[in-house]
Amino acid sequence: MSAFQHRQSAHCETGVMANLLTHAGLPMSEPMAFGLASGLAFAYLPIVKLGGMPLIAYRMPPKHIIKTLSKRLGARLQTATFRQPEQGREALDQALSAGRLTGLQSSVFWLPYFPPEMRFHFNAHNLLAYGRDGDDYLLSDPVFEEPVRCASEDLQKARFAKGALAGNGLLYWVEDVPPEQDWARLIRKSLISTTRILDGMPLPWIGIRGIRHLASQVRKLDPAQAKYNRLYLTHIVRMQEEIGTGGAGFRFMYASFLQESGTLLGEPALNDMAAQLTRIGDDWRQFASACVRQSRNKQGGGDFSAIAAMLEAIAVQERDLLRQLGAWARR
Repeated sequence: MSAFQHRQSAHCETGVMANLLTHAGLPMSEPMAFGLASGLAFAYLPIVKLGGMPLIAYRMPPKHIIKTLSKRLGARLQTATFRQPEQGREALDQALSAGRLTGLQSSVFWLPYFPPEMRFHFNAHNLLAYGRDGDDYLLSDPVFEEPVRCASEDLQKARFAKGALAGNGLLYWVEDVPPEQDWARLIRKSLISTTRILDGMPLPWIGIRGIRHLASQVRKLDPAQAKYNRLYLTHIVRMQEEIGTGGAGFRFMYASFLQESGTLLGEPALNDMAAQLTRIGDDWRQFASACVRQSRNKQGGGDFSAIAAMLEAIAVQERDLLRQLGAWARR
């Protein structure tokens, strides 16, 4: 097991898992961790509300990457949650004393090293603990450029915050991972899984169908409801561009996975599909820009159908790409 090296990443869960696996002896990039875990998704969930608006997700739910990636790689992942906060503190101290690089689930809001403007009540933030110095824990938070320190009581509050997605002090570490992997089999399996997630579920709110459903909701906006329209469009942009890596960001990350896989396997077709997905990510960004421009229209009017048409075009492109990926993976 190598000496731990902090690496900044785009997203907390993929960054933590890439760092854990690399530390355990299997070098892993963040895009490869995301792709092998089949993390790419889309969901429009009207029954789950955030600030009164439907949840819009661009990746699989929290913990999916941790569990799926470990299983596919044959890694021995140890996890624990706790009824009593003090038990959680003791377990972390014991893990660090044993020299274990330890993953933690926490609340962003209670981590004091986050700037105030970046704190919000999100309880599924992942980070790594690699040591302790007096009353401070030494942390590798993947969204920061350098390692950070956090007082014991602050970390305790963050680990045991209540509310949605509460982690109950979750900690985890990789016991070991096979250093030799069948990369061709793993990549093909992960691609097939991703095509099923995005284009194989007969549910109107999931995958390509979910993108089209969102487009229909935008198209139906009533120009007379100016305030609601602004809130709805800014909510879409916030979910796409500001929560986690965001919608376009996850497309770019998956494109990097395809590019890395193409190089690893000597398959130019995967590099070509990576370029296609990068262009789709650019279209998601253009869609977000159009929503922002429309939300600034204080009269509430405008051409919502043009914005909806952008989404519908994205859905067509993503379905075409997924079918190409599925055909390549199953050949």
